[in-house]
Amino acid sequence: MEFISYTGDSIPITTQSELKKPELQLGSYGEAVVELQNLLIKSGLYTDKIDGIFAKMTQESVKAFQRQVFLQEDGIVTEETWQALYKGEPVNLPELKQGSQGELVMKVQRVLKSTQDYVGYVDGEFGPVTESALQSWQMRNNLPDTGIIDEVTWCTLSQIPQ
Repeated sequence: MEFISYTGDSIPITTQSELKKPELQLGSYGEAVVELQNLLIKSGLYTDKIDGIFAKMTQESVKAFQRQVFLQEDGIVTEETWQALYKGEPVNLPELKQGSQGELVMKVQRVLKSTQDYVGYVDGEFGPVTESALQSWQMRNNLPDTGIIDEVTWCTLSQIPQ
């Protein structure tokens, strides 16, 4: 079975229980790193050679991908990063709405600042200003202007260059 990603590439559908990929980080090497580098090339974030060595360029590409899909930007490829790489979009993110708070809200505020929708402080508080900015952005992107970040909104937000 295959899944067509938002980039139009065919990617085999893989469930969490099927992945069982090793954790990778700076200094790792081997076939899993080759696979990682290929997935990063498909995401458009890796342009170096595919050599199976997890060096600085691979780490920076992983961090850029993690930022894009709202994961912790540590450059370490855990199960969650593998899942997002295979899916080509964010995974396992909570629904955010007015009253939500924390690091994910800050990340969304930064993204909405980059689109010039959000003019408030990046404070991690999902209040009326964040909700209004999100609704404006949702309308421009032909999404229901709910002011709630659901799975579809997460996926669309992840396509904004960061």
